[in-house]
Amino acid sequence: MRDPKRDFLASLFDAAVAAADPLKALQGNLPDPPKGRTVVIGAGKGAAQLAQAFEQLWPAPFEGVVVTRYGYAAPCRTIRVLEAAHPVPDAAGLEAAQALKDAVRGLGPDDLVIGLICGGGSSLLPDPPDGLTLDDLQKLNEALLASGAPISVMNDIRKCFSGINGGRLAELAAPAQVCSLIVSDVPGDAPGEVASGPTVPGRPAPADVRAMIRARGIVLPDRCLAYLENAPRTASGRAPQVSTKIIASAALSLKAAADTAQARGVKPWILSDAIEGEARDVAQVHSAIALHAAKSGTPFAAPFVMLSGGETTVTLRHKGRGGRNSEFQLSLAIAVDGQAGISALAADTDGIDGSEDNAGAFVDGNTASRMRDAGINPVAFLGQNDAYSAFEATDDLFVTGPTGTNVNDFRALLIGDLPKG
Repeated sequence: MRDPKRDFLASLFDAAVAAADPLKALQGNLPDPPKGRTVVIGAGKGAAQLAQAFEQLWPAPFEGVVVTRYGYAAPCRTIRVLEAAHPVPDAAGLEAAQALKDAVRGLGPDDLVIGLICGGGSSLLPDPPDGLTLDDLQKLNEALLASGAPISVMNDIRKCFSGINGGRLAELAAPAQVCSLIVSDVPGDAPGEVASGPTVPGRPAPADVRAMIRARGIVLPDRCLAYLENAPRTASGRAPQVSTKIIASAALSLKAAADTAQARGVKPWILSDAIEGEARDVAQVHSAIALHAAKSGTPFAAPFVMLSGGETTVTLRHKGRGGRNSEFQLSLAIAVDGQAGISALAADTDGIDGSEDNAGAFVDGNTASRMRDAGINPVAFLGQNDAYSAFEATDDLFVTGPTGTNVNDFRALLIGDLPKG
């Protein structure tokens, strides 16, 4: 039997994803064709779909190559689509990074490079500097993913261990013009943080990265630490000619979800599009607001829906299954246990939460009780970072498959009942 509240929450997710549709995002944002060659490069979980949309819109000859996550490819006529591993890089990523570097070499001032950049590109373009190997970068990514550090910190650290990120790909393209069209999946929409900014100049000094690591107590592999102690700032001396444009973001997607809710007679409240922090702790804040609203009718009378985006993190304490949205939801389920009138969906807009097959999960006031009936202790499973298994046991997983875009976390908490009709 269908659940109207779940259908409503899923419709808000669909509206958020549709607002970041690659064809819609690119329309009106493409530059004019150049006198010389047009070379398309791209990286991220939605890069193939962006390439596909580009091919429909570009009126002149072009060539190019993009890399996306395994299983996320889309057919293109001209642009070569490569696949590699995410979130931990692999040998295919090494080959993809080299292919993108080869594509932009030897260009002149009349040529144009169009960068189609979206979330996930950091691990898809491993390019270890001299003295380091793919194995070192794999261990580095595993350490960063387990650290609980914000994505901005992780990507600034990654830039120090790459020959392609932090604007280095744009430097290779000089003196060609570089136009970066970016689907933002980072809080605050800083373009250089998306995919660690392969086409956006700017990277921290190694000394600043060392300070970040010390301040957060991040434990990096010994070989990476040794490299960082002597790493040069490594400016190429070639000043790239770069223009940058954010063409889709969490803010735009949350606005679309809010418009959909309003059309259904449910007041929307966008809490923030840039929320960061430990997923289970962020859930506690959301639940406190929702519980207060359910009991007091403030800040808004029911029905209303609280929307938020950004990117939470998970500090791995155990090796359970699940991503940050599932962990958020399990923490939320525990907090609203037994409370009527609260329903929620949290999901990753790319369709994959962490490394599992779900985008996220649904929660209501009875979720924790259903888990206990299924032999699941929700508090224990949260402690084990095993949110996926808990929601799998109650059939509360939200599964969409790859969406073709990525504007990060989407959260919707419905307080009250849906209007009749």
